[in-house]
Amino acid sequence: MSMKKHILKLFAAPAAQAALFSSSRKDTVGGQALIEGVMMRSKERIAWAVRKPDGDAVIESYPFVSITKKSRLWGIPVVRGVINLFESLNWGYKALSRSADIAIEEEEKAAGKDTSAGGKKKKSFMDWVVNALIFIAALAFTFALFKYAPMWTVSLFLNINESPVLFNLIEGIIQIGLFLIYMSLFSLWGDMRRVFEYHGAEHKTIFAYEDGKDLTVDNIDAYGTIHPRCGTSFLILVAICSILISSTIDSLYIQYFGGFINIFHRLAVHIPLIPFIAGLSYEFLKLSDRFQHWPIVGFLIKPGLWLQKITTRKPDAMQIGIAVKALEASL
Repeated sequence: MSMKKHILKLFAAPAAQAALFSSSRKDTVGGQALIEGVMMRSKERIAWAVRKPDGDAVIESYPFVSITKKSRLWGIPVVRGVINLFESLNWGYKALSRSADIAIEEEEKAAGKDTSAGGKKKKSFMDWVVNALIFIAALAFTFALFKYAPMWTVSLFLNINESPVLFNLIEGIIQIGLFLIYMSLFSLWGDMRRVFEYHGAEHKTIFAYEDGKDLTVDNIDAYGTIHPRCGTSFLILVAICSILISSTIDSLYIQYFGGFINIFHRLAVHIPLIPFIAGLSYEFLKLSDRFQHWPIVGFLIKPGLWLQKITTRKPDAMQIGIAVKALEASL
């Protein structure tokens, strides 16, 4: 794989995997933007369509039923959010990797290399190792930038044991600020901008489908690119929930255990909270989609919707067509 695609997979993963979560309603689907493509997820299938340079598309579809639908235990509130997030990240990275592989195959064809085997190539052991390392590096990079760095920065001028609420508030503001800068810078990169255009095509297509409209370019293009169930909004909700829950936990820990020795001690206490925070944020995302017409809910979801002005761009007719192919393959 070319170094360019390695870099895109590594640093674009936090942005590209801002997936739409499926809700409990029958007519809803979720999705994710890919490298020159779109992934769609319905109740029973996951599919993606990736555009080739000649304008044709590679379409692949797989049966899928969430674990949350197979057991009542995994389907209880908060727990289902953690499972859904894991499934979204897992399939999202698979789809992102596959779209990169397709791009490489097309580059090899253009360079005159032998691709007579066609279709999906069987990955070698080294391919799996490289992909695993990229995935681990992406997680480590995300954790270091959006969790450790803000915590370390605040600890330079504020003692967590003296002001836990203020500490978490400033840390949360820094996290959101870093994410805004990260997304804004990536939107300037041509390849990432294309991903954001496919993100817009994904949203528009889902809007049209959920409204029961015929999936024509004219019908789809009439819709906006901002969707209340987008994973971008989910990330903002995670930051807000993190401030509230972390402030509570820190205050209780300081009261009953005497406080934190250093930031690594605090980090060790906070890591187990991540699944709970993610699950709680998922539940609010589902509720906000259902009750977005309520003034208080509309106010709370506005930051996430504003952020989508960075992570989505107006798509062209070809990109909308790719999103339609992915959606149809998932149904």
